[in-house]
Amino acid sequence: MNPIALHNELADQLTKKTWLIPTLARVTFVAVLFVYYWNSATLKIDGSIFTPSSGAFGQIFPKAAEAVLWDVSQMNIFQRLVIFFGTVAEFALPVLLLVGLFTRLAALGMIGFVIVQTAADVLGHNVKLGTLFDSSLSLIDQRAMWIFLLLVLVAKGAGPLSLDRLLRLK
Repeated sequence: MNPIALHNELADQLTKKTWLIPTLARVTFVAVLFVYYWNSATLKIDGSIFTPSSGAFGQIFPKAAEAVLWDVSQMNIFQRLVIFFGTVAEFALPVLLLVGLFTRLAALGMIGFVIVQTAADVLGHNVKLGTLFDSSLSLIDQRAMWIFLLLVLVAKGAGPLSLDRLLRLK
């Protein structure tokens, strides 16, 4: 068999394996980002999900937290709600992706989360965003890769090894 025909045959076989890409996307998310988000969420609570830590205040609203010396009693209702819902999302969305439940919605939610997280990093913590195509691994490069991975799950779903698949069968 000539090399081009071999290449085309292998490509055709790979294309037929529709389960491969979404399954690998979920495995990659879990391997690379699940613990990162889980640890980040645990730092945002102080005893319970309803009591935000000073770390959460400083992470999400760094300038406001610094202005009141990280005193969580000084948070306004908006800040409390953002921290609460952000923490719930940071726990729940990765778990949904792990088990493959409501995967498309969870991945879409994670994309929104990554965008808000990036805005907080750049606007609140003065992290340099960087630029694409400049041969450095900048924040924009990292977050673009995360979002692309999540877009695969939005487009392809969870794959066959998921609760989404089990629910679809019933």
